[in-house]
Amino acid sequence: MTRITRRLASIDAFRALTMLFMIFVNDLVLDSNIPAWLEHAKEGEDRLGFADTIFPAFLFIVGLSIPLAIRQGLERGVSRAATVWNILRRTLALLVMGFFLVNYEEYTQEPALISQFGFLLIITIAFFFIWLVYPQGWPVWRKWLFRGIGIAALVWMACIFKGGTAEHPVGMKAHWWGILGLIGWAYLTGALLYFFIGNRLALLGLFFLYFLGFAIAESSDWSAAKPILHYLSLGGSGGLSAFTLAGVMTTVFYKRMSGKGKAEKGLLTLAVWVPVLIVAGFILRPFGGIAKLGDTPSWILICTGISVACVVILGYVVDLKNKQDWYRLILPAGTVTLTCYLLPDIHFAILKLLGESWRLPSVFRTGVAGVAKSLVFAFLIVLLTGVLEKRKIKLSV
Repeated sequence: MTRITRRLASIDAFRALTMLFMIFVNDLVLDSNIPAWLEHAKEGEDRLGFADTIFPAFLFIVGLSIPLAIRQGLERGVSRAATVWNILRRTLALLVMGFFLVNYEEYTQEPALISQFGFLLIITIAFFFIWLVYPQGWPVWRKWLFRGIGIAALVWMACIFKGGTAEHPVGMKAHWWGILGLIGWAYLTGALLYFFIGNRLALLGLFFLYFLGFAIAESSDWSAAKPILHYLSLGGSGGLSAFTLAGVMTTVFYKRMSGKGKAEKGLLTLAVWVPVLIVAGFILRPFGGIAKLGDTPSWILICTGISVACVVILGYVVDLKNKQDWYRLILPAGTVTLTCYLLPDIHFAILKLLGESWRLPSVFRTGVAGVAKSLVFAFLIVLLTGVLEKRKIKLSV
């Protein structure tokens, strides 16, 4: 029998791989003539590209981490009130960052004081000032001085922001919540539900079906119900919360089985669920097809099945067989993930501000060479994250 009582290293490995591939597929968008199976499916397409599986995996991992983080906090003596406050604080931080990054996409230079990429650079650096893990030896006033600079920068950016056109300028508004914002809403849903429900798998499963129901309704012709769904669907994320709930349930079950010395049996049981979820996804294909852009139930179930399969494989290799050296190089992507996620924005903004002459020749941004370039770029960002982590430069939300 195998008993797992330590932190689940497989979750860090899964998160590191997912973050590496998220940077990779995000950079692929800047390339041309990329194999279609690597890219996101376009609007109206009924298919699943590799890029379409990354965001669901990240939401699933958010769910995997929730039971461990909350339980460890409570065991360390963190009060229930402080736990809820930490959940709300993290959610707010993700929503704020998502809100500003979405508005960057709507930023227009003509009626504005600075360029679009200057805006991106300033808000991203401001995120670091606000949410950086400052040295414990620093006095409180110094920490809040730097945080205040970051907050002031965001306020300034909000004041000078102009979208739309010179004739019809518009200010900042919630067009959608962006990747970080959607993660924030899904985290809030999963964390609060687990906080109040605990390890009761049956009840967690009911909420998973509840959120899956959003995806079915929104992908159907039930147009009369859609205004109601808008209010019942937290942050407009609807079915996306199903990924997080699935992750929560996976950790609860896996830890329960490993606590009984039955980790192998637990992974085997999870493996059985993989084809069940994927087949269920194909059965629900008539409801909008397999489409990330539509948050369709098929996409949710198939990607959940893929994520569960990753848990089974990594749980066996990393947790049970204790083979962890293979991912040491990319581990920073799994431990200081937010830092890793934001670094490409800084790189992209600086590159754009420097001008086209600083870009790689088109031959390195096309086809197989473009894929290789994006993969190397992702590794370099992860390595830079590790260097910054060693120098105590990391974000914590």
